[in-house]
Amino acid sequence: MPVDRLLPTREAEDLLDLVRDIADKELAPRVDEHERTETYPEGLFGLLGQAGLLGLPYPEEFGGGNQPYEVYLQVLEELAAHWAAVAVAASVHSLAAFPLLSAGTSAQCQRWAEDILSGSLIGGYSLSEPQAGSDAAALTCRADKGPDGYRINGAKAWITHGGKADFYALFARTGPGSDGISCFFAPGQTDGLTFGRPEEKMGLHAIPTTAAFWDDALLAPDRLIGREGQGLKIAFSALDSGRLGIAACATGLAQAALDAAVTYAHERTAFGRKIIDHQGLGFLLADMAAAVDSARATYLDAARRRDQGRPHSRQASVAKLIATDAAMKVTTDAVQVFGGYGYTRDYPVERYMREAKIMQIFEGTNQIQRLVICRQLAR
Repeated sequence: MPVDRLLPTREAEDLLDLVRDIADKELAPRVDEHERTETYPEGLFGLLGQAGLLGLPYPEEFGGGNQPYEVYLQVLEELAAHWAAVAVAASVHSLAAFPLLSAGTSAQCQRWAEDILSGSLIGGYSLSEPQAGSDAAALTCRADKGPDGYRINGAKAWITHGGKADFYALFARTGPGSDGISCFFAPGQTDGLTFGRPEEKMGLHAIPTTAAFWDDALLAPDRLIGREGQGLKIAFSALDSGRLGIAACATGLAQAALDAAVTYAHERTAFGRKIIDHQGLGFLLADMAAAVDSARATYLDAARRRDQGRPHSRQASVAKLIATDAAMKVTTDAVQVFGGYGYTRDYPVERYMREAKIMQIFEGTNQIQRLVICRQLAR
């Protein structure tokens, strides 16, 4: 059912109408087949790029939509309500673009930004490693500078769009300690770069997640984004925005589960009444609706702070924590509403529940979000 949104302008309302139309026509008819067969939706991200949906929060100067984050996140939510894997990949694409658009030189932005924001180049984010997930400062992948550029050696893990992306925001060690990590704009096709087979995941089957292996691969000097040693600062700044993207995706997934549960509760009867008219189940649906509305409110609060240039790191962590925990609860409760049918693949709610779990983990686990919040309170 359409969500009654509070959008700042008529232009934003028209944009959301466009997104719904694209999602209804291009995502909804394809999602079940691709998720069931674990096949990549070829051409779909190019279509989203042509519609202007992959560069919404970035400047018009480079082909972006110059939309406030408040609007961009509601676009992500709408996409996620139709196809979570695609929405997450779109969020990661925006995350991968952030280092270039925020810390790149004018020449670098002129060279690559327009192709990224138009969807001609699809991006992946390559920070995590097999032994350095939540502890990003512990990464060991190295970038050794020589006369011809940087030689990259090491392994990366958990890359959304791994092996499919055209570029990666790559974080590698150029020196000791937390100040020895740098950021690179790495092409997806590079001699010495190979990828592992896609992970066999619980959900989000249509978009591959892989490891990457760098074996003496050479990156030209102009592939360095920002200064040497600036990588963690760039990464953490990007993750504030990325966490908001995941919060919006989780909210869209929860909304889809709520909608499915309410529709089923109107159709199913028990003891001579629609099951929605039984107070026990009605209260369960009410709690689900309250959780979805609360999740949306938290990410919009953080987005509005970001749009106003105000500190929002704590609010981004709160939004990610609240929205993804809500998605896990709401999708689980949706399965309960469906009863035995909810446990089968005849209905999408079992998929929603599987997809919700990872949202409590990536872009910083919810335990890490609590740590971020606690540290800010301690200050």
